[in-house]
Amino acid sequence: MECKASLIKAVLFYFEQPDKYLSGNCCFFLPFIFVKNGIMQLRPVATFDTIDPEEFRKNYYEPGVPVVIKKLSHDWPAYTKWNWDYFKQLVGDQKVPLYHNEKSDAYTPVNRADDYKTFGEYIDMIRKGPAAWRIFLFNIMDHAPQLVNDFTWPEHLMKGFLKKYPMLFTGGAGSITHMHFDIDLSHIFHTQFAGRKRVLMFPFKEQHKLYRKPFEVLSLADFSNYYEEGKVNYEEFPALKLAEGFDFILEHGDTLFMPSGYWHHMEYLESGFAMSLRSMLPSLSGKLKGVWNLFGMRSIDTVMKKTAPGWWYKRKEKRVFANAERELTVAG
Repeated sequence: MECKASLIKAVLFYFEQPDKYLSGNCCFFLPFIFVKNGIMQLRPVATFDTIDPEEFRKNYYEPGVPVVIKKLSHDWPAYTKWNWDYFKQLVGDQKVPLYHNEKSDAYTPVNRADDYKTFGEYIDMIRKGPAAWRIFLFNIMDHAPQLVNDFTWPEHLMKGFLKKYPMLFTGGAGSITHMHFDIDLSHIFHTQFAGRKRVLMFPFKEQHKLYRKPFEVLSLADFSNYYEEGKVNYEEFPALKLAEGFDFILEHGDTLFMPSGYWHHMEYLESGFAMSLRSMLPSLSGKLKGVWNLFGMRSIDTVMKKTAPGWWYKRKEKRVFANAERELTVAG
């Protein structure tokens, strides 16, 4: 009980005096949380058929700028070999967790599945037409290790890949991956193998304009169908108008380089799937930030959601709007 009381006291200190909290001038210092004190300002992402490794490192990897490489995967067997029938044959009997389009609330556990089906049943469902169900972080290689032979790790562009964790992401037409950044802060090569997917992205520094929820990797705002007039609620979330990011569509064979910490929201225009190859940040500080997010920040949020979910949500919501108001004030 004393430990829980100390945790709650420390969290309250964060909300009441965030500047001191972030500077480390307090007894309960949580490192590696960074807070910097119309219509969204969007542009297309840089796109190349191929890219020279030196140009990639200088202009995209090192400064942390996204880029799409259209033909990186074209020499892979997976480019022509991977399809729904092939996957159904290999792992159709594997039971998988499914997720719908509803945004999380005060009582939603982290990554809780909304349903379960076999992968074959899921494929049959999304093939019939729009089905707003998706699968994420599915390590299909655990069940069909031969798939590793169907692609090449792009180590001529980037090192440090987590080779045990090539992850599959699938979605039916109309399914949505809501705005978030990846908690481990990995760099990612995300290759689309079927269907088209619309992508909205922002650098990490835009977090308060995007209404980031404290102790989470999620935005309070809803970006669903953001490209349709009237869908984004700029009255409730006016700081979104200040956010500068990217808007583009991924097609079969396209590979997106998503730098560490980038916010992203993805909508499946057609049923499809993609694979993510993750690479840890090269610096020790970068790795530690990811570890803190996974085991520190998330643990605190989980405990508070179980202990006082309604109160915790309201406190975070208050901080979200305070941070956004500060951005609006600075912008004039």
